Amino acid sequence: MATNTLQTPGTTSAQPAATRAYRVLIADDQRDVLEALRLLLKAERYQTDLATSPSAVIHACESSEFDAVLIDLNYTRDTTSGEEGLDLLTRIQGIDPTVPVIVMTAWGSVELAVEAMRRGARDFIQKPWENARLLSVLRTQVALGQALRRGQRLEAENRLLRAEGRPLMIAESPAMQPVLQLITRVGPSDANVLITGEPGSGKEVVARTLHAVSERASRPLITVNAGGLAEGVFESELFGHVKGAFTDAKTDRVGRFELADGGTLFLDEIANVPHNLQAKLLRVLEIGEMERVGSSKTKRVDARIISATNANLAEEVAQGRFRQDLLFRLNTIEIHLPPLQERKEDIPLLASHFLSVYAQRYRKRLSGIEPAAMGALLEHPWQGNVRELNHVVERAALLARDTTIRLGDLALRTGREGHARLEEMSLEEVEAFLIKKALAKFNGNVSQAANALGLSRSALYRRLQRYGL
Repeated sequence: MATNTLQTPGTTSAQPAATRAYRVLIADDQRDVLEALRLLLKAERYQTDLATSPSAVIHACESSEFDAVLIDLNYTRDTTSGEEGLDLLTRIQGIDPTVPVIVMTAWGSVELAVEAMRRGARDFIQKPWENARLLSVLRTQVALGQALRRGQRLEAENRLLRAEGRPLMIAESPAMQPVLQLITRVGPSDANVLITGEPGSGKEVVARTLHAVSERASRPLITVNAGGLAEGVFESELFGHVKGAFTDAKTDRVGRFELADGGTLFLDEIANVPHNLQAKLLRVLEIGEMERVGSSKTKRVDARIISATNANLAEEVAQGRFRQDLLFRLNTIEIHLPPLQERKEDIPLLASHFLSVYAQRYRKRLSGIEPAAMGALLEHPWQGNVRELNHVVERAALLARDTTIRLGDLALRTGREGHARLEEMSLEEVEAFLIKKALAKFNGNVSQAANALGLSRSALYRRLQRYGL
């Protein structure tokens, strides 16, 4: 039995030049059947490829794209079960799930037709066929297949256009390649993602990029800074409230979960969620249901959760400050961002990008950064990571008197110089310096740093934002 694909040149000569001939693959082990179908479809201006075995069908589908595939269900003499054709149907769909497959057999039965349709066949033809019905089925399925492919192309184009507006991720260093690979692989899914890394390392940019490349990109991305909310308002902010739920509840309020319905909810500094509210957060993640504060009416919400923290959540769990079952729900996938010190190859690119942004914002003619200044940027310890670099370049752009950023414009201080010249610092510089030291001492744990500095967690967060830390 032949296993090659038989080409039929010249079958498109009657096709008008302005219209593309639809290409149909026909598979049957009987050559007289193939010839009859070829002549029938030639008269209707279809281009046909012929195959006499399952292996030839697979080879054709792997090497060419078809507008429809018409396959027999039996290829071995005296076989009537249709199993060969059903298996072939599954393999074709694995190669191209958009191509419409029409099955045919001389031993038709309702059960076999139902099984073929269940496995993805678009329609069923029984031999001997009626020409009018076969052509009608083929025209319909080709049109539906074309519509499906157009829809997929439009969706891909729309996703690409949406992705053009996502936050710019500058990450060419070797240390960032695993991060980019994870974003590419998990971004389009609905998997919950936990982003970890030091303060200022770019966790929010990663969250926004994950949303932008997902199926939810056309829906909202809602951000909640868990560290910046006082415990008394946290539940209301997250879940909303009804009028009269508490003293200041003058009207109904929609919470962040409802706002993110169909989209993505980004919970920044997730380690700071009050322990007594972690169970409520876990319930929403597990069953997708919540109630507004003061209401007994259950609402269903569908939001993808992306969370971020600079704390060691495993340690927080060990200390009893964070629920282990909540951590399991949050970190289906964990993306860890390296500190800027470990991705120095990105510093010139990041600095140039920030300079371009601030030159435009402040309407200054700035063409670049002089070598000495760039050398200083490369040698700086960057305890505040990318956020600190952004802040330094913004300040340099404002202070620059020339078209080039010079070393003096950066006003960089290392930790050692900070101790030696403490008396020369302004009050704000001293405060920023002490905050950096506290964060470094407690490995980026904002709660512990705030306690050591005698500040509330929300007060420390306000200062972190003010100083660009």
